Amino acid sequence: METKTVIAATTCYANVIGSYKPKRFAIFSIKRDPKKRALAQKMIRQWKRDQGVFGKETCADCASLIQTLCKHRRPHLAEELLLELKCEGFLPDNRTLSAMMLCYADSGLLPQAQAIWEEMLYSSFVPSVQVISDLIDIYAKSGLFDEVIKILDQLSSLRTFDFLPQVYSLAISCFGKGGQLELMEDTLKKMVSKGFWVDSATGNAFVVYYSLHGSLAEMEAAYDRLKRSRLLIEREGIRAMSFAYIKERKFYGLSEFLRDVGLGRKNLGNLIWNLLLLSYSANFKMKTLQREFLNMLEAGFHPDLTTFNIRALAFSRMSLLWDLHLGLEHMKHDKVAPDLVTYGCIVDAYLDRRLVRNLEFALSKMHVDNSPVLSTDPFVFEVFGKGDFHSSSEAFMEFKRQRKWTYRELIKIYLRKQHRSKHIFWNY
Repeated sequence: METKTVIAATTCYANVIGSYKPKRFAIFSIKRDPKKRALAQKMIRQWKRDQGVFGKETCADCASLIQTLCKHRRPHLAEELLLELKCEGFLPDNRTLSAMMLCYADSGLLPQAQAIWEEMLYSSFVPSVQVISDLIDIYAKSGLFDEVIKILDQLSSLRTFDFLPQVYSLAISCFGKGGQLELMEDTLKKMVSKGFWVDSATGNAFVVYYSLHGSLAEMEAAYDRLKRSRLLIEREGIRAMSFAYIKERKFYGLSEFLRDVGLGRKNLGNLIWNLLLLSYSANFKMKTLQREFLNMLEAGFHPDLTTFNIRALAFSRMSLLWDLHLGLEHMKHDKVAPDLVTYGCIVDAYLDRRLVRNLEFALSKMHVDNSPVLSTDPFVFEVFGKGDFHSSSEAFMEFKRQRKWTYRELIKIYLRKQHRSKHIFWNY
């Protein structure tokens, strides 16, 4: 091993740090591996040929090389590459240093990453928002939320970055995803105290993260705060709050929330109406379900596949075959193609009523030779689960992926399976 030592102030990490100020550029004491050094030299020669570099004392952009090495989990070779560049008189530019910092952080070499971060922060280099976002994400994945707070404090103390509000929003999202609701609240207070506005994306993010990690009361308080700030709750926030109500089986609270949001928001498509219909179908309030479906039509909304399947699932579980057939006729009139859920509603309803012989008549007007598709919004399954035919068909298709399935084949296999299971039962 060859040992190379260069005296540097303030730190002892084995690292490469650089800026446009040559006096601040330093290489710290490390033990050089001859094999890695030879490989780094080879990579630099190739880089020179590719970039057409012939001079000395120029800024080097090797970000893509370092990112590739990081992807292959070789941070020490990336470090060796930068050391060799310095030995040849090249100074790493902003992108290269940023890539090296992220490489260190992603590889768990946090002291080295922090050393580069601090050197960049107090030099002529300015880290981009994307680099800061990537660094925050890496720290969050490792649970190092204190480091995220440190980044915020450092950037705030300098006050020279016009993208500081974006960094606050990134930190809020980072804490929210990690379930650190108190840190999220503290960061918001700091953001507001510094005179920055809370935009719609950040306000909605608060609602989403309280829906995921907080209680219903905390979630509703976050929603009330969003309304007081005169910001509209958007699609992701509505879905997150709805899932929270569904998870707790609070369907009355769900319907009240949706009415408060507003049933006339056409920019959200059928999302609010579908969730409202789901809140009634979950408790099989069939009259209310039908009434609200008619209100939806009168309001100028056109039912989609999820709308029809919410009603079909309720009709199927209640064995309301006539209503189920009327729904199918409505789908056909509106040119809405059924999916696996729709077929499952019919098959399960007829089998529950022991009307297997009538099933062929029920399916005669449907395209049973089409390939199966699943297009229903997943939130429907949070309430109803997956029907027997639906679950069985997915298992068959997963088991034999290479086969080209049709609804007809799936129905035949399912009926054969049900027939055998009954015979096995009676034999015992």
